[in-house]
Amino acid sequence: MQDILEQIIATKREEQAALRAKKPSLREALLGSETGIIAEFKRRSPSKGWLKEEGRADTIPLSYQQNGAAALSILTDKQYFGGHPRFITEARQSGVTIPILYKNFVIDEMQLYEAALCGASAVLLIAACLSKQTCRQLLDKAHALGLEVLLEMHSEEELDYADLQPDLCGINNRNLGSFVTDVDNSFRLAERLPKEAVKVSESGIGSAQTIRQLRQAGFRGFLIGETFMKTADPGLTLKHFIEQL
Repeated sequence: MQDILEQIIATKREEQAALRAKKPSLREALLGSETGIIAEFKRRSPSKGWLKEEGRADTIPLSYQQNGAAALSILTDKQYFGGHPRFITEARQSGVTIPILYKNFVIDEMQLYEAALCGASAVLLIAACLSKQTCRQLLDKAHALGLEVLLEMHSEEELDYADLQPDLCGINNRNLGSFVTDVDNSFRLAERLPKEAVKVSESGIGSAQTIRQLRQAGFRGFLIGETFMKTADPGLTLKHFIEQL
């Protein structure tokens, strides 16, 4: 009969091997996708309140996957966005296999460990929240944990953060101070990013025509949340959106 302690340790080794296993790549998913849509599970907005308070992480993310999303973004901030890290775990347990972005305001390495433990493929780092040195340290730590980095910039002053060579470069169309959204921000800043960068446009994308125009400007990823989450069936709304593309 196997010693109980040996059995426990063997199980722990299996769990650790699963944690260290290669995660699905967000970068590769976007480069290989015809749509490039990163569908976001976002229950609440600081500026608009609850979008879908009853939204379930074991239902909507899987529906996104089934209806054509290239990848997912899941809000894990509790107070302002109604999120939780366990939502990523619940999405994985429901059958989600495509890349998941851990979306939060990352300022500490502990959040990177949290992202890795809950099953994320990539993390969001926001230039406006971090000094360039801290951003570099967090980017290196994320890579050491097997996580890709989507580095978000919003203004011309932040574009030098792209020198850190993140896996993906994001342009946020929403001003994080005023929360005013302007998609022209992506068009204005796109040509200033490195030519080889995998570019992601974030926020304020509400039509297939906008995606077509952003693709012409060099973007490969399109992070969309409220357009889907404010509807009765986010997954079905995504399906109809893709049909328009």
